[in-house]
Amino acid sequence: MQTTEFNVVERSVAALCRAVLWLSTMVIFVILVANTVLRYATGSSVQWANEVPELLFPWLVMSGVVLASLQGAHIATTFLMEALPGSVRRMVTTVSWVVVAALYATLSVATYRMLDIVHDEKSPILQLPGSITYGCVMAGMALLALLAVQSAWRAWHTPIQASVSADFQVPTAHW
Repeated sequence: MQTTEFNVVERSVAALCRAVLWLSTMVIFVILVANTVLRYATGSSVQWANEVPELLFPWLVMSGVVLASLQGAHIATTFLMEALPGSVRRMVTTVSWVVVAALYATLSVATYRMLDIVHDEKSPILQLPGSITYGCVMAGMALLALLAVQSAWRAWHTPIQASVSADFQVPTAHW
């Protein structure tokens, strides 16, 4: 886990993701509980109550992915990076983050180009477009690209002597 302080962009991304996470979790929970109570109490259920959790779940997952990335909670193998000298480690880390940012940006752009195609797909009952679900993937990838660019910036501007210190860790890629 990274020990650096979060800046304004990272705090904003975290706040947005936490809001989406909490809102989607609460709505999914309330709908599923209400539908279950209705099913047991009356023997019927609200038909649209099955579609809303399906539409919100990807938003919940994507916000969790972005938060995990922000907190450095993804699995990483760092023993090779730790064996490198500080200047090489900084270069490799920076290049790695730039590549990661480019890949996330590419995925975000590709998803954006697909929005018109999936917009025509409608949910059976609510008739909501499929682009709602794809929009969360696009937004999540864009946020991950932004965070990767910031990690590359931070890695490049980390003093080399600090990266040799046992207390300090240069941010490592999270693939």
